[in-house]
Amino acid sequence: MNTADMTAKMAAGNGFIAALDQSGGSTPKALKGYGIEEGAWNTEEEMFGLIHEMRSRIIRSAAFTGDKVIGAILFERTMDGSVDGVPTPAALIAKGVVPFIKIDKGLENEDRGVQMMKAMPELDALLTKAKGLGVYGTKERSVINSANASGIADIVAQQFEVGRQVLSHGMMPMLEPEINIKSETRAECDAIMLEEILKNLEGMNEQVMLKLSLPVTPGTFDALVDHPKVLRVVALSGGYNRPEACVELSKNRGIIASFSRALLEDLRHQMSDAEFDASLASAIDDIYKGSTQKI
Repeated sequence: MNTADMTAKMAAGNGFIAALDQSGGSTPKALKGYGIEEGAWNTEEEMFGLIHEMRSRIIRSAAFTGDKVIGAILFERTMDGSVDGVPTPAALIAKGVVPFIKIDKGLENEDRGVQMMKAMPELDALLTKAKGLGVYGTKERSVINSANASGIADIVAQQFEVGRQVLSHGMMPMLEPEINIKSETRAECDAIMLEEILKNLEGMNEQVMLKLSLPVTPGTFDALVDHPKVLRVVALSGGYNRPEACVELSKNRGIIASFSRALLEDLRHQMSDAEFDASLASAIDDIYKGSTQKI
């Protein structure tokens, strides 16, 4: 796939994006969910080796193909690694899966109801490296916890500022101003964030992608789904288990999944390859259905 092929697949492909981008802080929890307890490694390198093997097992699975998984988001260490001797981005492309990379370096402490992204002074170097490895786009996450209008305006503005930096490298930014689904003012957050995103889109000359929490009211983000400056809207599972996330997803026209925990929740290190492939195939089918069959 060349860049034009990847753009076409992101714009109109049937399927969803797998989020395989758990980073340092969330890696022990991801491994525990996979059936590997914290005492199983002695060093950070060993820990990252275990999570890379989990991701490699997913990518090499016969169930994981571009027919239903149209994209995958990688952690930087995963991007730098390989699957059966092939650089990870190339291994994804060979299966028809468009590679993205998580670029944010974590979150600032909460202020005015939001958590902004930490500074990324080495972002240009990372983007140059990723582009050279064939990575198509990026994902950058910040979090909205309550309906503070100025906080949400700033978090959306920061997302678009980073997005323009990504675009300057010829890559596709996936902007992720996540709304905490446990927020007591979640519906108000949806409305304020939507207004701010629409404002910022008016100043864009190029398209972006959006990764959003599923809204309280289905259809809230229809204006973003239909916007000419938005290549695709995808949804995170945000703490929902897979059945719940798929039901909520199916209520929202034009939005596809970009799930992490909801994709991986049934996979275990101890499974045989046949059991692993069957479990992954079942999860992929569920998420594919929620992404493509709307109610």
